[in-house]
Amino acid sequence: MVNLFSWVFNLLDFVMHIDKYLGIIINNFGYFSYAILFLIIFLETGLVLTPFLPGDSLIFISGAFAGRGDFNIFFLWILFSVASILGDSLNYFIGNYFGEKLFSKSKLFKKEYMDKTKQFYVNHGGKTIILARFVPIVRTFAPFVAGIGKMDYKRFLGYNIIGGLLWVSLFLFTGYYFGKIPWVEENLSLMIILIVFLSIIPVIIEYLRSRKKK
Repeated sequence: MVNLFSWVFNLLDFVMHIDKYLGIIINNFGYFSYAILFLIIFLETGLVLTPFLPGDSLIFISGAFAGRGDFNIFFLWILFSVASILGDSLNYFIGNYFGEKLFSKSKLFKKEYMDKTKQFYVNHGGKTIILARFVPIVRTFAPFVAGIGKMDYKRFLGYNIIGGLLWVSLFLFTGYYFGKIPWVEENLSLMIILIVFLSIIPVIIEYLRSRKKK
């Protein structure tokens, strides 16, 4: 139990202080930092087991670091875009192949997440793949559920590409341009908290709506 709490604390510390850890990664790994960033975004979008990994905030902070010369902004854009599109595709195929079996036989998956994502998918149709990019947890489960629902892959891929490009472009270039502002540069940790808070607002609204219906 102690080890679990320690692991959760370390994860929260990493998520809330990505700017500090990203600086450490750059100093220790140099150009291999690109590969680490690719892997984080790929896993965050590609596996239903890892929705807790940073997405929005990591892309924003990476953009801010690019603004001060630590990364090449256009290479980051390609890197994150490819990682997010491939991640969603992997998630789709996992859902398509394994489907409901994962939720009926495993305690690691919370069925309530899948049910909420399914409802979100029903309400908004194919554009869910795009909208889900901007909602934590839903972002990870939406392509998985699309696979379970046997959504036509060509149709899914179109929404996947559009959503991935919009998501990455918004947070990366916002971080790149706003990260150059002295106040933002000096308060990156505060910006991370703000991004995390804004990103979970749709989840809070959906929760309150479901409570009201009950």
